Amino acid sequence: MSTLLIAEKEILIGISGGIAAYKVAELTSQLVQQGANVSVVMTASAEKFIGKTTFQALTGRPVYQELFEPQEHHIGEHIGLARRADVFLIAPATASVIGRIAHGLADDLLTTLALAVTCPVLIAPAMNNEMWSKPAVRRNIEQLKSDGIQMIGPDEGWLSCQSIGPGRMSQPEAILEEIERILADSQ
Repeated sequence: MSTLLIAEKEILIGISGGIAAYKVAELTSQLVQQGANVSVVMTASAEKFIGKTTFQALTGRPVYQELFEPQEHHIGEHIGLARRADVFLIAPATASVIGRIAHGLADDLLTTLALAVTCPVLIAPAMNNEMWSKPAVRRNIEQLKSDGIQMIGPDEGWLSCQSIGPGRMSQPEAILEEIERILADSQ
């Protein structure tokens, strides 16, 4: 892996509410260690699984959650964060977030950013295997792909619901490699 591709790049990470959110802390640490500037946006549901203090400590930046309470960008976080991002990763991407983005709904900061960014978007789905197999989820995934959004995973394996099957979020190392590929392609 080439640190040069990631160093000084602006990586925007959107975390939605899934148990796989803990994996994003490891990924964030790896990105920062390689010199990336990382900003994190969390949904209210994400904070049920992992605290924003973790990401503030890892990134040295605030964690963004509110659409109408700017912390850094007084023109709106959805504009400021979108303009500086080189890649927007959404991980874990729940069925709810995937569905809202696929239908162009912008009802929180994360989904509003999905509409505002002009950089490549990478989604790492994570959900129960039964949810992953539903026709509505499959349609939403296909819609996102046709809209130019890139996907990684999900993988198969042991899920937190104590089932084995597809729905497991890809490992941080695999996501990091995909971010590197996206950055190389955009140069």
